[in-house]
Amino acid sequence: MPLYEDRRNAQNRIKVSQVCADSVITGSAAVAERIVNAIKEKSVKLGRPVCAALDGWYGIEWEKVLSHIKNADKEQNAGKEKNIANYISMSKYFHETEFLKEYKRKYITDDPAFGYVNDNGRVEELIDPDKAEQLKEELALFDGNTILYGCASATVLLKDSIDIIIYMDKTRQPILWQMWGGALAPFGSDKPDSSYAWKEYYYNDYHMLDHQKEYLYEKMDFWIEAIDPDNLKLIPRDSYHEIIKTLLNYPIKEIKIYQPGPWGAYRYKDLFEVPGLECNAWNELAGPELGMIVELNGGVSCEMPMLNLMQYQAEFLGKYLTQTYPRLFPMDVWLDDGYFSEKTPVERTAMPIHNHPSSDYVKRHFNEPLGRYETYYICEAYEGACTIMGYKDDIDLEEWERLCRESDNIKPIDNWKSFCPVWDSNIGDLYLIPPGTAHAHGGNQMVLEMDTCPSISATEYSFFEYDFARNSWDDNKMTMTAKPMKMHLEHGFDNEKWRRESWVKGHLLAKPKVEKWTKDYKFDRYSTIPEMPFEIEKFHFYTKAENNTEGKFAHIITLTIGKRVKIQSKANLEYSTEIELFQSAIIPACFGEYEIASIDGGFCEAVQLRWKKG
Repeated sequence: MPLYEDRRNAQNRIKVSQVCADSVITGSAAVAERIVNAIKEKSVKLGRPVCAALDGWYGIEWEKVLSHIKNADKEQNAGKEKNIANYISMSKYFHETEFLKEYKRKYITDDPAFGYVNDNGRVEELIDPDKAEQLKEELALFDGNTILYGCASATVLLKDSIDIIIYMDKTRQPILWQMWGGALAPFGSDKPDSSYAWKEYYYNDYHMLDHQKEYLYEKMDFWIEAIDPDNLKLIPRDSYHEIIKTLLNYPIKEIKIYQPGPWGAYRYKDLFEVPGLECNAWNELAGPELGMIVELNGGVSCEMPMLNLMQYQAEFLGKYLTQTYPRLFPMDVWLDDGYFSEKTPVERTAMPIHNHPSSDYVKRHFNEPLGRYETYYICEAYEGACTIMGYKDDIDLEEWERLCRESDNIKPIDNWKSFCPVWDSNIGDLYLIPPGTAHAHGGNQMVLEMDTCPSISATEYSFFEYDFARNSWDDNKMTMTAKPMKMHLEHGFDNEKWRRESWVKGHLLAKPKVEKWTKDYKFDRYSTIPEMPFEIEKFHFYTKAENNTEGKFAHIITLTIGKRVKIQSKANLEYSTEIELFQSAIIPACFGEYEIASIDGGFCEAVQLRWKKG
């Protein structure tokens, strides 16, 4: 699956202590030298050989990292005995391949599109206990210092044998590129496995890696940005925690991503510069799978997963979400492109007709904590702007299901419009899309899609029923010549609520109500229905608007009209950021009172997603 990043205006510029900023080491040679020195210092202090664990997420290029360490050790000790005598891969202490496959089988499942989350799984279950005991004995007998490297090298099973812990981190997108290219080495292997598939990662391995990372936050001696093995960045533990805690004083911006697809459109060419992107189905503005750039005191910067902030979930998201959905960042914001310069059939401009599951459905079928509750906010509307939602009042629903099953997205359903209402859209319209509601962005509009995110690994739960039997996007040929998308008919119709057009009109076409008006700004809240867990709200202003997280609501603010705004704490003006048109910022729950101010004094509209309960 193709995916593109956009780093424009994504820097989170924060101010930390100078001691913290000065402690960051950049460049692989300098980082490697610091690691070698740390091992040497610890060995001298303890008066014996020590073991340093280089743990980390998937996708770390261990051999390249080790080559830098070996070079640094060699340069420090030319003609003398090396500081590091042994390099041991953790992979050989896992259970055999067949054991690992059998363990994961129940989580991968035979469902062609989805798995079952192993939320309580720990990497220790994959490590052979006899081999771990053997390793502890070996480490105790070594004459020289040792580096134990690879995922889970700092496992709790070896806690009494490890003297230094170094955690190597990586953002999500480079890992996906490795996985799609067959270049990812899974647990128990030093070599890439071309057969390794996304279900194994999202439903089992991701959760084990996340638990291991969570375990090491307070135990690691150093954190390393390891996205590029030839440009490593090292941060001591205390400085790392200072950075994370300081970030929560600021609005957070993320690195946006873009993905082409069969309904991909072209408004992005007027708004964004994304080299290589030739059609844009949607781009993610805020959510758990994105990375963030952190710039310290106007100098050095590093990249890390946004989810690293979840170490302090209560401050980030508030008490209610922390208690209700521990470890889950439950909100997503996407921008669905829909601009075509020429009149184009809706069968090309529309998303697949699909629905999403409820919390009860994903818990029963996939062991996820939260369903997918969705909204479409229309930011821009062009000629022919429309949204497909629900079913016409007088049609035969069983006939629609029969046609979809007969088609399986291979044979066109020529009369699909006689079943599915097509609603005209305009700027400011909001469509509520509770689980089980058949719908699709119809095109010729720019949609701000504000949703719940059901999974800590950001697994997508959309059940496709019909995609107009069209070809999909081939990102190698840059044409719509790939095979038609596969449908999820069993889940789709099992989950279907069969909502009729009249019910949709009365309940799901939300209307804004003025909640507050001042001479500076107007604040609207859209109507909702009880099962939707979040609110959609909107600010209109020329100069500034005022807002408040109340210490319990995380906000996601998106600028939908205007060039650029500044989001600034009222308590401390230093805690601020600026976002551009169609960019989002996450406002931590602990942020308190703040202002959203127009940079140029022009008219602005900012749309807000927040949880109802706090």
